[in-house]
Amino acid sequence: MTLSGYSKTRISELLRGNGLYPGWGITCSVVKAMDQDIPLTPLLRLWAAAAAEACKDRAWISSRISDAPPPDSEVRPVAHRGLTEAMEDPYFRYARAFLQSDRRSRQAVAETFDILWLTWHEATGSAGTPRYAWQVLRSRVMARVPRREDGRPDLRAAAFSTVAQEKVPGFADRIAHIDVYARFFDLIAGLPEQNLDVAVLRYLCGIEPKVLPGILGLSPALTRTLDHHARGALDRLSSSLDPQEGTPRHE
Repeated sequence: MTLSGYSKTRISELLRGNGLYPGWGITCSVVKAMDQDIPLTPLLRLWAAAAAEACKDRAWISSRISDAPPPDSEVRPVAHRGLTEAMEDPYFRYARAFLQSDRRSRQAVAETFDILWLTWHEATGSAGTPRYAWQVLRSRVMARVPRREDGRPDLRAAAFSTVAQEKVPGFADRIAHIDVYARFFDLIAGLPEQNLDVAVLRYLCGIEPKVLPGILGLSPALTRTLDHHARGALDRLSSSLDPQEGTPRHE
């Protein structure tokens, strides 16, 4: 028997996969055998979310959780709570711009904060905690985002949910308006990674420039440079936009 309380054969079978999804009991036992200090509360939430994605029903998930309920005494680090309160709204806006679904966006953000809790020592020991946190959020969003054939994120659906297009009278005019905005968002999706993030936060999410460095974990000087380059790239499509509308902003 191993430190987890399960046989080596059992653990080996689970590690190989064999079409099985590991129960919470063995997952918890193996993790605790590897690291006694790891918080179980966020780990359980991540396990349950992954089980749902693996098409396990609620009854199965609930029964497995009862095998090893997490302790009631686990408390998040104070700094983690502060980061959650400060970043929950901008993180959600960013996720919503890509995923076009409140439920999927909240799930991506919730997973981000759980992963950060699990890796808090690594996050605080990195070159910058806000940057570390942003990269975790970005990875969770990009894992879910629909993509074009060339691999770029597909932002064209955002054109259907702008405030401006909702005010356009007439079906034909609205379709034409959506086509322009779809091309605008498609251009944004083609920007380099950091420019893309700045453009999405600024022009789709309506985030004020002065708070971007704190969200992205980048210096103000670099953030301004990225914004400048993003605006320059977006100017290529400015002639296609209605001057009365200006740069479209996702709401």
